[in-house]
Amino acid sequence: MRSRRSCLAVPGSNPRFLEKAQTLPADEVFLDLEDSVAPLAKEEARKNIVTALREGDWGGKVRVVRVNDLTTQWTYRDVIEVVEGAGEFLDCVMLPKVQDPTQVMWLDTLLTQIERTMGFEVGRIGIEAQIENARGLVNADAIAGSSPRLETLVFGPADFMASINMRTLVVGEQPPGYTEGDAYHYILMRLLMAARTHDLQVIDGPYLQIKDVEGYRRVARRAAALGFDGKWVLHPLQVEAANEVFSPAQEDYDHAELILEAYEYYTTVERRGAVMLGDEMIDEASRKMALVVAAKGRAAGLRRTSTFTPDS
Repeated sequence: MRSRRSCLAVPGSNPRFLEKAQTLPADEVFLDLEDSVAPLAKEEARKNIVTALREGDWGGKVRVVRVNDLTTQWTYRDVIEVVEGAGEFLDCVMLPKVQDPTQVMWLDTLLTQIERTMGFEVGRIGIEAQIENARGLVNADAIAGSSPRLETLVFGPADFMASINMRTLVVGEQPPGYTEGDAYHYILMRLLMAARTHDLQVIDGPYLQIKDVEGYRRVARRAAALGFDGKWVLHPLQVEAANEVFSPAQEDYDHAELILEAYEYYTTVERRGAVMLGDEMIDEASRKMALVVAAKGRAAGLRRTSTFTPDS
């Protein structure tokens, strides 16, 4: 599973930003051909992205290109030119404004045709599906199960808020007058359930007040608490915040690794099912929860600071 704590958006029309993105500690960088690129600049942006993928040093980052949505005239050329030009340097293609599973299937088919034509490994390039309107959310389960290439569901809050007539202009914040609970809770949980049903990751969308880092942290913590894997970042200031919020605390990571090691020892060497780790009883359910925290900690590059010693 790829680490996607911080997913940095970079306009493909700006070579300087494409170069700068390579130096930032984001887990994923997606090179954009959609909303951040003007219509007359899209053709040149494709060339910029191919060059950046082929010649850049991305340092182990997840490399993604967001193409235009399928209601536009640009999408098929986006996919063909980028994948034919730099497919061997590309990890995923992000398809925005996905409304039903047939759109993901279309992209899967086109990717397969290009891979076969170019001699690439068939199926290696993944897909990220961005859910940005009410129809997409209603169809989230079907979308999540639409392709074996699919790795991630991504929430697109700005277009989504417009699609349901939410009464606010501040993306990610609670709409004025909504004083009880969280207006985004159902949306986030709906995407989370669809993603986890199909063993996918799920990513929260951007926070547009880019200089309000504390506001970003607050909104990111909401998604992280539910179980989201990461969040978009639009500015270098947000990268560190995302990496911190979506990484386990060192204490939690150490504890998870201890649970896994202790459970393995007691169930295999001593052949017991429910056992004690200090004053804590651990069992198979504990192991499953620990696996999640340990996997996220390892993906974040954490190192253990404690070791398990069996009781004498």
